[in-house]
Amino acid sequence: MKNHQKKIVVVIGAGPAGLMAAEQVVLGGQDVHVFDAMPSVGRKFLMAGKSGLNLTHSEKFDQFKFRYREKSEFLEACLKDFDSESIRTWVHDLGIQTFIGTSGRVFPVDMKAAPLLRAWLHRLKSQGVQFHMRHKWIAGDEDKLSFMTPEGLVERHYDAVVFALGGASWKRLGSDGLWTKIFETHQVRTIEFQPSNCGFMVNWSNYFREKFAGTPLTNISVSVKRSNDENLTKLGQFVVTERGVEGSLIYSLSADIREKIRIDGFVDLYLDLLPGKSAERVFSELNAPRGSRSLSSHLRSKLGLHPVHCALIHECLTDEVIQNMQQLASFLKALPIRLIGTCPIDEAISTAGGVDFAELNHDFMLQSKPGWFCAGEMLDWEAPTGGYLLSACFATGVAAGRGVTNWLSAMNKTEDREKIDGDEDV
Repeated sequence: MKNHQKKIVVVIGAGPAGLMAAEQVVLGGQDVHVFDAMPSVGRKFLMAGKSGLNLTHSEKFDQFKFRYREKSEFLEACLKDFDSESIRTWVHDLGIQTFIGTSGRVFPVDMKAAPLLRAWLHRLKSQGVQFHMRHKWIAGDEDKLSFMTPEGLVERHYDAVVFALGGASWKRLGSDGLWTKIFETHQVRTIEFQPSNCGFMVNWSNYFREKFAGTPLTNISVSVKRSNDENLTKLGQFVVTERGVEGSLIYSLSADIREKIRIDGFVDLYLDLLPGKSAERVFSELNAPRGSRSLSSHLRSKLGLHPVHCALIHECLTDEVIQNMQQLASFLKALPIRLIGTCPIDEAISTAGGVDFAELNHDFMLQSKPGWFCAGEMLDWEAPTGGYLLSACFATGVAAGRGVTNWLSAMNKTEDREKIDGDEDV
């Protein structure tokens, strides 16, 4: 009874969540086939590693889990089961060493994604995982999946399937979000995709746009009022773009900014251009005699402001306010920039939205579709950059893969009981 024939498990999506699910399932002794619409695996994973592959974050788990906002309760168990230490151990087992940066972020020593992906694929193939590229999933039913390929329609039978189809950003790398239409035909509820870790639009003047697009603003403190009227303040840097603002500091606030824009149609971002100086000191230095110097020269000389800061002041304030040193000092500590919308979703680093967690059981299987599991960014969660995105892709991939193993084991036990009952009847 224990020598069951291998089951056929299909994984659709060859990103980090899909590959992690495939690894878990093949370790469970099943026949695993990975399908992907792109010509090669892990395209977004490789893109993420171009500026330094941020694998996870080393902060304490109680703080770590809340980076996932209101979805932290749904993700807590899987994030704990495959936490940052587990990720580091897994990477080390692939022969890749890691280090923890000063910010607590975890990176491969060489900072690159390609060596890790090569080692991972080599191990998966040696374990028996088979890959089928240029196969775009277009339909599925209880025992058969349909794929469109360059050679035409291909149908594959399966015993279980893991969907790891990604979100709706960077569609040229494979994440187009079109799979939601197929899920809707199966009455699986999905939440509309929205950009996350994205840039935002500002109505800059032509002069400011042409002169300062691409200019970074460093050591800036930014405040925004959340939808519950709580003020959220963070220190960091961002970049002025032709259309508005983007960068790590903006990304870390993107969920709250996006929600306020959804409710009010805009949000005012308040910049503290001099976070190391009190308002009193700023006023004192502004009020110092400046002789024949222009105000911009005075601001640079006394307060260390750069041309982009001075231009922002003229962009956001009236001449009357700028000439009033008391008011100007106040605004240098809280300069308002009005954000009027998100940049296009396809340009976002990640997305919010996807499969509603209410559709899933604790093993990440769709409750209405036994044998269908989901993992990765196609689920309705979001997190800031800093290792949190990959952590959840890895963790949900592990959870879905183990869920498949649990479900198939239960199916085998059911088959055994049915066979025993049938033999007894005979």
